[in-house]
Amino acid sequence: MTRLIAFQGEPGAYSHQACAQTYPDMDALPCRTFEDAMEAVRSGEAALAMLPIENSTFGRVADIHHLMPQSGLHIVGEAFVRVHINLLGLRGTRLEDIGQAMSHTMLLGQCRAFLERHGIARVTGADTAGSARQVAQDGDPATAALASELAGEIYGLDVLARHIEDEGDNTTRFLVMAPEPDHSRRGDDGMLTTFVFTVRNIPAALYKAMGGFATNGVNMTKLESYMVGGSFSATQFYADIEGHPDDANVARALEELRYFTSQLDILGVYPRDPARE
Repeated sequence: MTRLIAFQGEPGAYSHQACAQTYPDMDALPCRTFEDAMEAVRSGEAALAMLPIENSTFGRVADIHHLMPQSGLHIVGEAFVRVHINLLGLRGTRLEDIGQAMSHTMLLGQCRAFLERHGIARVTGADTAGSARQVAQDGDPATAALASELAGEIYGLDVLARHIEDEGDNTTRFLVMAPEPDHSRRGDDGMLTTFVFTVRNIPAALYKAMGGFATNGVNMTKLESYMVGGSFSATQFYADIEGHPDDANVARALEELRYFTSQLDILGVYPRDPARE
């Protein structure tokens, strides 16, 4: 059986860090796109895929909600990574040598105070780890990268300043995808169930569909809507709830939800990560 876990991005990306932290006994497989990471699991090249779903500062990750229901994969776990941003420079350089820093535009925005305080100009790169690789390749001592410490280790860069992000609690949540569901596990910290649904075209359908969760005491931790098929009237909902479909109260709530929906697909049943707190 393969011991690879796929992720989107360059080696040293925060998704790579999530793989290393959560599955230290597996080898990470970098992929160009989210679709490529999913296909690696479908084809059997990788056993799992680690995909970012949302960030505490910037919200949900674009495209993921559209891709997951069509992927044929199943959520089997979640992981949380604190996004610590570091200034990485060529070996032997000092902080005062740096005139510009390269990274993904989101990271550049998260370090605005530090960069302004040190008079460092911002340069937009394709992504975080790719910027670290570019800095190492270009060999310009005045240019640094904003990325993870893992990226610095991979590309041979020195950490000139650690944890320079403006927000001290910036965290990304990842979902672990597998080719088969695993509903048999019971986590010590509880379970989560993720599903997507489309409500029937009747008045107050969403309100009625949500009623079963309230009356059965099921906590819904996430509910998001997004359009499907390019239509302003076709809306799909993505939801996370606490509990397992085999729990009596969850089973009753889902049964009531089915009555008011035209489509309901469970994407995964998986242990709640204690880092969620």
